[in-house]
Amino acid sequence: MKQLSGTDSLFVSMETSEVHGHIGGLILLDAHEARGFSFERVERNLAQRLHLAGPEFVARLKEATLGLSRPYLVPDESFELSRHLHYIAVPAPGGMRELAELAGYLHEQKLDRRRPLWEMWFIQGLEDGKAAIYMKTHHALMDGVKGADLSVILCDLEPEPASAPTPLPAPISHEPAPSEFSQALEGLANLARLPRRVTTYGFQALRRGANMIPYVLENGTDGLPGAAPRLSFNGELGPHRRFACTSLSLDAVKAIKNVAGVKLNDVAIEICGSAMKKYAERNGEVLEGSLAVTCPVSTRDKGDTASGNKVASMVVSCATDVDDAVERLKEIHTNAALAKKATSRMRETPISSVGEVFPPALVNLGFRALSGLAEYSGALPANATVSNVAGPPVPLYIAGARVHRVFPISVLAATQGLNFTAVSFVGRFDIGITVDPELIPNAWLLADCVDDAFEELREAVLGSAEGAAEDEAPASPSQKRPSERLVDPERSIAAA
Repeated sequence: MKQLSGTDSLFVSMETSEVHGHIGGLILLDAHEARGFSFERVERNLAQRLHLAGPEFVARLKEATLGLSRPYLVPDESFELSRHLHYIAVPAPGGMRELAELAGYLHEQKLDRRRPLWEMWFIQGLEDGKAAIYMKTHHALMDGVKGADLSVILCDLEPEPASAPTPLPAPISHEPAPSEFSQALEGLANLARLPRRVTTYGFQALRRGANMIPYVLENGTDGLPGAAPRLSFNGELGPHRRFACTSLSLDAVKAIKNVAGVKLNDVAIEICGSAMKKYAERNGEVLEGSLAVTCPVSTRDKGDTASGNKVASMVVSCATDVDDAVERLKEIHTNAALAKKATSRMRETPISSVGEVFPPALVNLGFRALSGLAEYSGALPANATVSNVAGPPVPLYIAGARVHRVFPISVLAATQGLNFTAVSFVGRFDIGITVDPELIPNAWLLADCVDDAFEELREAVLGSAEGAAEDEAPASPSQKRPSERLVDPERSIAAA
């Protein structure tokens, strides 16, 4: 039995019928050379490795009585793998559009809280005989960095490993779950301690504010959340989700980073920020000021693979009011450095998690109230979320099939009908685009905008060098527009 931390509890408390608390991933598999690849082999592979992922994956959520205490993870004594691993086929003709449509539909379904908070779907019926796996896990169990580690645990480094992990029985604790009466007492005690906790939290916030005064005197409000203009997709979220994706050349992205002297995350922010601007302009929207994005920042120490969330966030201006792409990228680099500096300065003063101060029921009510206020206010702190996760740099295999692409599917924050999450994996920069279809009816148009923004930035930063190289060598298929090699929705997956 384990009680969720305050931060992990927030991802449970934030959920409503419109806001989801799970993250996911769509993995494309090339099984052409995999011997005996099948759903049954994937199931055996998962059964052998699940215990390596941690006891959270065989534990169910037990919410406290009246929502006055943080939830518990308690062993699911009726755990069955078959309840979490499912088989499904993508509709004909099995192209990228059909696969993405299915992934979006699967992602919008809530996880069953009566069971461990994860699911995996084995997807067949894709063109050219490829297969896919969609997996979703509640954010309360892991953050993006831990998710990348989990993919390594569940994969092989070669198609036919010499030996497989020995499957272990699901760990069942004999420690009894707290009784309803005990939970009620704990909840009442939490209520009694609430005034003291709120007072302590207030003093912590004041100290954190005072600690920021030297930063403000030195840098002004640069690096701190500002007021981003509201776009059409910054509105009230609905319960549905859609998904699109694109894949860029990681070598080209890194070349842009190196030539411009910026960070990989700066390049990701520039591409996504410019894509949002292009999308807004194609919809006839007039921008006033610069767009901004929320960027998760991992606070996980190197080598830390513990479950749960260790993440902060910062808001970065996308400098979309700067016309020149190179200058825009440089300004983003400055903005991101200042935002990171401000975030680090704030974190120097410890402060309790909101999930540790307030009971989950009050957190949920407060979250709903703040979401409602934000939906009807003018400017917002940020327009969307941009997240960048470093994936493994070596080929991976699942049940003998090579992992071809990895596309993240993430959560949408209140008033933000758009999330970009990128994963660097074996020479590709795979970007998953999660949207609310009521706010962004055509996610593939946004994917096209990402491609266009990338081409514009690559031409601006690398154009002269690439042009000279192209003059010296004949064109080849590898010199095609990088994103076209995978995700033109009118093409088949075979075209990859």
